[in-house]
Amino acid sequence: MDWLHVSIPYQTLTLHHGKRASASWPVSTGLAGAGERNGTGQTPRGWHRIRLRIGDGLPAGSVFRGRRPTGEIYDASLAAAWPGRDWILSRILWLTGTESGHNRGGTVDTLRRFIYIHGTADETNIGRPVSAGCIRMRNPDVITLFGHCFAGMPVLIEAEA
Repeated sequence: MDWLHVSIPYQTLTLHHGKRASASWPVSTGLAGAGERNGTGQTPRGWHRIRLRIGDGLPAGSVFRGRRPTGEIYDASLAAAWPGRDWILSRILWLTGTESGHNRGGTVDTLRRFIYIHGTADETNIGRPVSAGCIRMRNPDVITLFGHCFAGMPVLIEAEA
């Protein structure tokens, strides 16, 4: 069985085939740390699944708003026009929690919090926890990962080393 493991302490995402790790990439998780509650900006822990894969076949740097491609490709002029924006680029893997009461349902619902694995414009901070709760990746990395993922794929996010 293929699955993903996100380590918050190590800021890594690892692709597993059964018990064997086959690839690993640096990521950026929530600046506010780990937690499940809505509105905290924290990265939710526990078992999740990929609910939707968004962006298949789009060019690297494709810009998303509300999970829809805008038709734009991220560049310096967009960065200047929207300083400080949390750019969602290239691909989106939208996560849903599988643990009722922990990361699914009520005020702890990962899906309703719009927690994704996605590309970012802030590639220099990959490897440090600076996101608004999502799992950010370098654009080439998220495109590569996307090709190995499927809807329903298990994802474990852990805050322990």
